Amino acid sequence: MDNNNLDLSSIWKQQKVGQPNIEELTYKLNQFKKSGLQKLIITNIILVITIGLIIFIWNQYQPQFITSKIGIVLTILSMVIFVFFNNKLFSVFNKIDYTKSNNEYLMDLILLKTKQKYIQTKILGFYFIVLSLGICLYMYEYTSRMTTLGSIFAYSVTLIWIGLNWFYFRPKTIKKQHIKLDELIGEFENMEKQLDSKE
Repeated sequence: MDNNNLDLSSIWKQQKVGQPNIEELTYKLNQFKKSGLQKLIITNIILVITIGLIIFIWNQYQPQFITSKIGIVLTILSMVIFVFFNNKLFSVFNKIDYTKSNNEYLMDLILLKTKQKYIQTKILGFYFIVLSLGICLYMYEYTSRMTTLGSIFAYSVTLIWIGLNWFYFRPKTIKKQHIKLDELIGEFENMEKQLDSKE
């Protein structure tokens, strides 16, 4: 028996013992796919709304300093680039269906893990750096009208919030995603080993 040619539905039909395990794995895979697609859609909506608000503020308040205009452009650019790369995960999630073999499922999950890791390190790093620079440049026009103490306070609060997102919320979210994906990969690897042992 070639386990590379077996899809989950055929294994389910043929296997009399341990059917609940296959049913549970299929359910987990569907929930993972559904959750992943929902998060991508929500991220898109939030960032598109944010970009719209930034453009509205630009038109409404007409900043005078070139630093403010550069800051707005950098902020929007960082979001557009992040959305572009993040949306590449749609195609990987959409590949997950019932027609594939166990080995193909594994390959898709490993590909997803690789792409997620690239986005969570390189792209997210670029996003935070450019976004932070954009926000700081935009703030300069308004903090320049404040007292020195007021300017220091405004920049400190902003940088603390960015740092909190980078050093606390980002690693926490990444760890949560890795745990779920590693668990699925491990279960499919175990299934492949079981199939190999039955040959």
